[in-house]
Amino acid sequence: MKNNDTKLLDLFVKDNIISLDEAREIVEMVDKGGDIKNILEGKEVLDSEKMVEYRAKVAGMLYQNLIDKKIDNEILEIIPPKVAENYNIICFEQEGNIIKVGMVDPYNSKAVEAVNFLSQSKKVTPEYYLISEESFNNFFKQYRSLKDEVSSALDVDEEGSDDDLKGMSLAGDDELRSIQTGDDDMNAAPVAKIVSVIIRHAVEGKASDIHIEPLEQETRVRYRIDGVLKTSLTLPKRIHSSIVGRIKVLARLKIDETRIPQDGRIRLIVDKKKIDFRVSVMPLRGSEKIVMRILDLGKGIPTLEDLGYEHRALNIIEENIKKTYGLLLVTGPTGSGKSTTLASILSLLNKDQVNISTLEDPIEYNIKGVNQSQVKPVIGYTFSSGLRSLLRQDPDILMVGEIRDTETAELCIHAGLTGHFVISTLHTNNTIDAVPRLLDMKVEPYLLGSTLNTIIAQRLVRKICPKCIKKVKIPENFLERIEKELKDISDKILKERIETFTNKEGIKSLSFYVGEGCAHCGGTGYKGRTAIVEIIDVTNEIKQKIIDKDKFLEVKDVKDDQEFISMKQDGIIKAMQGKTSIEEVLRVIEN
Repeated sequence: MKNNDTKLLDLFVKDNIISLDEAREIVEMVDKGGDIKNILEGKEVLDSEKMVEYRAKVAGMLYQNLIDKKIDNEILEIIPPKVAENYNIICFEQEGNIIKVGMVDPYNSKAVEAVNFLSQSKKVTPEYYLISEESFNNFFKQYRSLKDEVSSALDVDEEGSDDDLKGMSLAGDDELRSIQTGDDDMNAAPVAKIVSVIIRHAVEGKASDIHIEPLEQETRVRYRIDGVLKTSLTLPKRIHSSIVGRIKVLARLKIDETRIPQDGRIRLIVDKKKIDFRVSVMPLRGSEKIVMRILDLGKGIPTLEDLGYEHRALNIIEENIKKTYGLLLVTGPTGSGKSTTLASILSLLNKDQVNISTLEDPIEYNIKGVNQSQVKPVIGYTFSSGLRSLLRQDPDILMVGEIRDTETAELCIHAGLTGHFVISTLHTNNTIDAVPRLLDMKVEPYLLGSTLNTIIAQRLVRKICPKCIKKVKIPENFLERIEKELKDISDKILKERIETFTNKEGIKSLSFYVGEGCAHCGGTGYKGRTAIVEIIDVTNEIKQKIIDKDKFLEVKDVKDDQEFISMKQDGIIKAMQGKTSIEEVLRVIEN
């Protein structure tokens, strides 16, 4: 770990922001390949601006918060856009012959050299301040917006042709390529520039997916940010096939194959971050659609607490992963965060004394010390065939990315029965549905009951932006629904999770929250996501009910056995905690 990062953690411990144990845990995560900035952000140790203020103290620099500040264009343009982008610096103020310069990286000596060179020519003296990436990105957009950048490329396209992109040569599979979209891009092939700009803006906006889809008269570009798709750009339909071709080249897919779906991968460096893009090309009527899943390789694996697991759910998982055999299932639809939860659980299990092997499609998190294998159905290397091979690798713990068919289900059950601890995912809407789903796959009830230890179901909801959160009064019709949902949860559980809770009669007086919308969250009122969760601890009583062929497992069976909290109930509790809004919970659960 870098010396400056160590100093930062020491300062946090000194100021009682984190405990010594938490600092050691962060050091361990960094040693496993995590990025300290992403780890601290994930743990929400401090908000982003306060974090930069502490980094400034470590670096011995002044700090400036520019989130709500306005900068005149002529002040901003003291530093040319190309220089600003290359070195992540901006000029935000001028007083006489003194200019105030914001830097994102306090140790970037080349940035200082560039500013000093410009200062000499303009006869001004620079003062340096540390600013957040958010401040920099906010003002850099003033130089050139997404639409402006793409429009300039389209102007070039009117005069030229994109045929040359099909002849481009690419670097080796493992070589990282950089995306830069400054003035140099204006000399690049127009479509290459457009793709570059689309990708960079998606990464800067923290999108999880890019959708490039043909419409009747135009091409639409949408970003999925915090789980919600939003149109960011429309392009002329005439360049759609060239954009598809460009992305196929980058992903090493067959350019001339338009009849069948194709999947590929692109690895790039965007804004100094290593990013993986999973590319899916789908043939449509007369054209093709592209979806790119964005995976930030620099992010550390979040803990279960970071993901939104609390109290009962956390305790059940921590107790059940101590078992040396059996099956733990995480269920939910695509995009509900199942893979991240599995990675968090694997991190807890990852010890020198155990051999952990995984089968994944694709590998989303690289976990040091874990044997991770990517399935390749095209060549016959599937979950079921791979699982047979892994069982000959002397594993203690097996992670199977998804149970998709009867053969995989039977092999997972067999592995769980023969002394292996197996964790996997299943596509069901809730925990209860996991049992009939596996029975439909021809798993024998007595084998399932003997093996199953834990069933988890989750969804992701948007978190309220901490910068613009405010208390609100909930309409009466909402309050009635909330009281009805919470009536079967004990007062003890509610008191543990909601600080201001006294009794159910006082629910109407509790606060709920919304985000008003600000520059920090792009006016949405939300920033980031958290999981809402339900979990079943498969006790001996529930195992017996699964084994009983004449009786399907029902919610009542679980509630009779344990304090069960549904996803909707967990979401309502998190809304009362101020982590999300009640509207967001209902949007995710009821839609």
